[in-house]
Amino acid sequence: MKRIKTPERPGWDEKAERLGFTWRHIDGARYWDERAYYAFSLPEIEEGLEAPARELHALCLDLVDEVVKSEELMAKLAIPEASRDDVAESWARRDPSLYGRFDFAYDGEGPAKLFEYNADTPTSIYESAAFQWIWLEDMMAAGRLPANADQFNSLHEKLQSRFRAIFPAGGFVHFASDPDAVEDRQTVKYLEDIASQAGIEPKFTPVGEIGLTADQKFVDQDGYVIQALFKLYPWEEMLREEYAANIKASGTQFLEPAWKAVLSNKGVLPLLWARHEGHPNLLPAYFEDDPRAADLGRSFVRKPLFSREGANIELVKAGRRARVLDQGYGEEGHIRQALHEVTAFDGNYPVIGAWIVGDEPAGIGIREDRSRVTRNLSRFVPHAIIG
Repeated sequence: MKRIKTPERPGWDEKAERLGFTWRHIDGARYWDERAYYAFSLPEIEEGLEAPARELHALCLDLVDEVVKSEELMAKLAIPEASRDDVAESWARRDPSLYGRFDFAYDGEGPAKLFEYNADTPTSIYESAAFQWIWLEDMMAAGRLPANADQFNSLHEKLQSRFRAIFPAGGFVHFASDPDAVEDRQTVKYLEDIASQAGIEPKFTPVGEIGLTADQKFVDQDGYVIQALFKLYPWEEMLREEYAANIKASGTQFLEPAWKAVLSNKGVLPLLWARHEGHPNLLPAYFEDDPRAADLGRSFVRKPLFSREGANIELVKAGRRARVLDQGYGEEGHIRQALHEVTAFDGNYPVIGAWIVGDEPAGIGIREDRSRVTRNLSRFVPHAIIG
């Protein structure tokens, strides 16, 4: 694994604009950054990233099967008591999942280490699936990458196949997000496009405009009943809304399904460690009220059960606490995970997002930052398989 500096493609910014990649700059800072790329060997991809993603996903599914049968474990994960049956029944039905993303530390030398599993509302899907593939093709066409270069990236095709598998008869599916959050809306728009290619008729509805009828059916802004809904809105918030009590009676099929409330929670990290202690791709982790958390000593990472984009994640090294991006997360509790130093490449700390579609690994996307915590302004850098 190497980080290779390279000139940008002429006209890439205009191409991104034409393709609707409107969040390539965030608050005036680069988000998409092709002044470098990460080069991997095929064994690094297949053995170092793809295989661990497949295995950890299977371990996560085993964990869901255990958690939904235990009031104690659901309480540890701060799943509201009134919604626990909904979560358990969703798993009992094996409600289908569309996708998720593991976040790994990896440098090509040692095993990938799991930081967390974004199992419910992961973004960066368009840049992972589409724009970095366009970058690869352009670079090969310009002779700036070998003609046999490749990319770990079957995201678009697997998402399309997965939509077909979930909705074999096609039909009408609603897609929802915050319409004013540019990245979220464009992410959903991309998934709507893939769904269309899979024979599905998509309709966007703003999350805030979803209503509820007298007979407890969810309806869109035009009053149409929502039978199937992809929502870029996390379960931990949905289960705390007033309408949570109506979710079961609504009959709506959700993507992601309610059982993802188990996995979209940093509490899975200590649960996985307790069941697979010493696994090469896991880091020691404990709930903060567990006396064994003291075994981590004076260096650890303190994480809220729920947070987004690195918010309220605290790095503690030899007792010294790094500055925290405080966005109010943490009310439900915290875990402590062993501090794992990310290898710096040219002063940048990459985190590799390994995508799962259905139950299959489907590609990677890389975010890097000068900070050791990946946040919303961390840059997306493309990758290539060379050799």
